[in-house]
Amino acid sequence: MPTRLVNVVVDAVDPLALARFWADLLGWRVAEADGGEVDVSAPPEDGWDMDLVFVPVPEAKNGKNRVHLDLSSLSPTDQDATVRRALSLGATRIDIGQGDVPWVVLADPVGNEFCVLEPRPEYADTGAVAAIVVDANDPGAQATFWAAATDWRIVRDDPAYASLHRMDHHGPWLEFLRTDTSKPPKNRIHLDVAAHPGEDQHAEVARLRALGATPADVGQHNAPWTVLRDPEHNEFCVLTSR
Repeated sequence: MPTRLVNVVVDAVDPLALARFWADLLGWRVAEADGGEVDVSAPPEDGWDMDLVFVPVPEAKNGKNRVHLDLSSLSPTDQDATVRRALSLGATRIDIGQGDVPWVVLADPVGNEFCVLEPRPEYADTGAVAAIVVDANDPGAQATFWAAATDWRIVRDDPAYASLHRMDHHGPWLEFLRTDTSKPPKNRIHLDVAAHPGEDQHAEVARLRALGATPADVGQHNAPWTVLRDPEHNEFCVLTSR
């Protein structure tokens, strides 16, 4: 059985401070965990059943992230309100070459890029987060791997981008945007997947490797999760069944 997406994980020098920014921006709840990890959880009515997880690292952000979040809006007024709220909490406007576009590109207080989208019908029911967006040299191939890994459905497949959504149309999209840039040595934002309850973690790791994932060593040592890289070398963790 395919794995489930369960977390978006963000490296942070100060996890609690960054988690509070995102919780205040999204209207979600902060919970401190073991080992300095801080989790931010959406309310049930939001539609996001994963967590935003902030983990401590000593290195500050350097360079553009390969993974970012797109936030949804229901109207131009709602989009403007989200932008103003983000700026009041410490976000900044940034230029990554987007040109004249209807969405707004911002960075959180430590420089992690995110977008506040104009209203789009396909994101009307996603909740606060419209999409998890990943840069890709080959969006179609990446979408094919992640569709097989998660059992999400490929909804759009264009040379410039590919989009996946859950079969039940619940929560945010997973999208791959074409880029010619190379991946950094380690992504500061990555995905966690987990086996379904009752399924075997090691069997899922073997299945993912058969799909094209490869083992990765990011200093996890004897952790209970397994770190892999997808076909474009983006790190992700396979957690135990939960």
